[in-house]
Amino acid sequence: MLTAAELDRLRADITFNIPLVGSEWTFRTTWGLFSPRGIDEGTLLLLDRMEIKPTDECLDLGCGYGPIGLSMARLAPQGKTIMLDKDFVAVRYSNLNAEKNGITNAKAMLSNGFEQVDRAARFDVIASNIPAKVGKEMLSLILHDARHLLKPGGRLYLVTINGLRQYMKRNLNEVFGNYDKLKQGKTYTVALAIKES
Repeated sequence: MLTAAELDRLRADITFNIPLVGSEWTFRTTWGLFSPRGIDEGTLLLLDRMEIKPTDECLDLGCGYGPIGLSMARLAPQGKTIMLDKDFVAVRYSNLNAEKNGITNAKAMLSNGFEQVDRAARFDVIASNIPAKVGKEMLSLILHDARHLLKPGGRLYLVTINGLRQYMKRNLNEVFGNYDKLKQGKTYTVALAIKES
């Protein structure tokens, strides 16, 4: 049985520092969020492969505590970044980490998929570390909605477990008409699709 002091330690925020996209970051997280003690291998692989321009309008789907969305916001200081998550705790920690790291051009909001995004909005970049267990129906909605929300020439960056690689290749080719495998690691694959028109 855990003591009261041990339980208090578990309830306390987890804080870690890490270099990402050319700068130092401090992230606060908590138990219950994905990869709370450090940034996972898939996210690191994705961040290493994304190209973000200074004026890009960006969207991070499934932001967790914010490493992808906040990195995009820092790389696109003249653009804006929206971060989405269906978990209110993730949204709270993303906004807290934006403030903690001096990011003023990013905001996290509660949304199941893209449902809370203005249908008239358009983005240069959408990125997501897609959980393997969201289901084919949700993956279909994500890909079709992402295509709708991208500007012509807009880029969709996805990282998935390797087991979904062929599925994503087929579906990105079907929805976007193109697919580019940017990197395949031991466990994860980073893919890119471009909205051509």
